[in-house]
Amino acid sequence: MKLVVLLLLGLTLAAQEKWRLATDLPGVDFKGLTAAQKQKVLVALREAGCPCGCQMQLARCRVEDPACGQSTELARIAVAAIRAGEDIKSALANSPYVKAAASRNRVLLDPVKIAIDGAPSKGPADARITLVEFSDFQCPFCIRAVGQLEAVLKAYPQDVRLVYKQFPLDNHGQARVASQASLAAHAQGKFWLLHDRMYAQSRQINRANILMWAKELGLEMGSFTLAMNATATSQAVEQDLAEGGRIGVEGTPTLFINGKKYQGSLDPEVLLPILAKELATPVP
Repeated sequence: MKLVVLLLLGLTLAAQEKWRLATDLPGVDFKGLTAAQKQKVLVALREAGCPCGCQMQLARCRVEDPACGQSTELARIAVAAIRAGEDIKSALANSPYVKAAASRNRVLLDPVKIAIDGAPSKGPADARITLVEFSDFQCPFCIRAVGQLEAVLKAYPQDVRLVYKQFPLDNHGQARVASQASLAAHAQGKFWLLHDRMYAQSRQINRANILMWAKELGLEMGSFTLAMNATATSQAVEQDLAEGGRIGVEGTPTLFINGKKYQGSLDPEVLLPILAKELATPVP
């Protein structure tokens, strides 16, 4: 029995190590390469990890998951590099797939310009940290973010400013009218009042309820209704959507810290230390 177990274990290990010994890989065209060039490509593909998330080296991914588009393309890049006399490791590292994977693992991405003039905000205009939130009034994660970001503002009342940007998602049927209503309230200086009411009663958002809430909050209803239905207001929402798409907003809520896309939890215990580090960084 022990011999059978050892034999099976050996066969399993041999199958697992097949990719290390393979001299040809599925979907990889080695034609035209010298034996030395081919060996260099194989070594590079055995050492470099696949950025698709499979936790395998590129060579192993080609053998065990030949349908993977990323390992297929990176193998092509490696072959092209050796043919051009370029360094294979540099070519792989500079590929969009590897760069994208590196970005996914960063908490803060490189800063981008965001148009915030005239957008709803709270906190000091000269705060050292500006948080820009792209949000959707019907998004359940955005509902939770309201309290989380409020806790951040309370923790740093003089150092943090919050700017709200519209990003209504297509799968939330009343989110766009809510966005337009919030901007109509902003025109009367009451954005945050309606903001808080709509997030508190997000499941009840519709045009009739929005009008009722606006009246209860003391908005001048004639101006409010005109602004909510105005083409200019709809265009302002579209501008935020377009800007968000341009700078990498893919869902809601998405937060930018001084222009740097934040890829982490909005829980205060996670976010506050990151803001503390940002505050400790000398201003250039």
